[in-house]
Order: sequence, then structure tokens, then C-alpha cells
Amino acid sequence: MLHSSLSFAAVAGLLTLVPGLDTALVLRAAVSRGRRHAFASAIGIGCGTLIWGVAAAAGVSVLLTASALAYTVLKTVGAIYLVWMGITMIRDGLRRPVANLEAAVDDSPRSVFGAWARGMGTNLLNPKVGVFYAAMLPQFLPDGVPHLLMGSVLAVVHNVEGMVWFTVIISVAGVAKSWLNQPSVRRVMDSVTGVVLLGFGLRLASSHR
Repeated sequence: MLHSSLSFAAVAGLLTLVPGLDTALVLRAAVSRGRRHAFASAIGIGCGTLIWGVAAAAGVSVLLTASALAYTVLKTVGAIYLVWMGITMIRDGLRRPVANLEAAVDDSPRSVFGAWARGMGTNLLNPKVGVFYAAMLPQFLPDGVPHLLMGSVLAVVHNVEGMVWFTVIISVAGVAKSWLNQPSVRRVMDSVTGVVLLGFGLRLASSHR
């Protein structure tokens, strides 16, 4: 189990460092909403990753690779969700008055929960995460170990690596807080992140397995 966990950690760690949708969401939250929202988004993404990992270990996500209909449905829903989020962020970044940006930050439990939900929803609606686990986990499941247990352990390993990476991103954003908190910079971040989400959504919609 130790050898399989370390081998998987090396592969998953490299993939974690590659900038992608999750990194964009956390960075945007850190810049525009602050540490609480950023960590809430990161934890939400981690919850989605853990669910996908456990589902793959249980054989659920195999359905995504075996059924074209299941994959297409989830891909379509995920693409619509990402495009909607992207358009919303672009609209807010372009239309929101600069003077009201500071007042727009909401640290209420409901707002923080919303950041968590967006992070988890974005991850769960991305079928490529499920396909990744369905493809990768069998290669790291040692003989004699229950697949559900080992798959869950590997998903936790991936989660820990992700949280460490997100903590680095949030900390760096905190160091540059005085510059990043400028209303104009935050508007640009919202717009840029919106474009990234829109791009991921369109790419997902046109992608094959």
C-alpha cells in the first residue's frame, strides 16, 4: 500500500501543479473574496475530488467510460455550468462599479458556503475527473487490498496534495494583497477568470473522451 500510495502521489502531484480550472477558481476567490472564500472553494474542490475517487474505487465512474450516453449527459451539464459561471464573472467584472467592489465582499456563512458549493459543483460536473480516476486507480491497486479502501486512500492522498498547493496559492495572494485588492485588479481578475471558465466550458462541450 505504501509503494502504491507513493507512486500515485508522484503522478497526482505533477498533475496538481499544472494550472487548470481548479487553480483559476481558487486564485480568483483569493483575490476577489479573500482567504475564507478561497479556502472554502479549495475544500469544495477537494470534496468533489474525494467523491470522484471513492466512486471510481466503487466502480461507479466506470460507467462514464462504458456508456457514451452517461458521459455525454454529464459533459453537457458540466459545460453549461462552466459557460454560465464564466459569462456571469465576465459580466460582473465589466459592469460592477469600481467604487462598490469592496462593499461587494460578503463573509457571511451563506456566502462562504456558496464558495464551497461552487468548488464542489465545478469538480463533480467535470466528467474528465471521473475518467482520470477510472483510468489511473487500477494501475495503483495492489493485490490483496480491498479496492474501495485503497481507492479512497489514493483519493485522500490526491486531496492532501491539492490542499497544499491551494494553500501556497492563497498564501502568495495574501502576500500581494495590497496590490491584488485594488478594485481595478479585482475587476480584471473576475473578467480573466470568467474567460478561463468560459474557455474550459466550451472545450469540455467540444471534447471527446
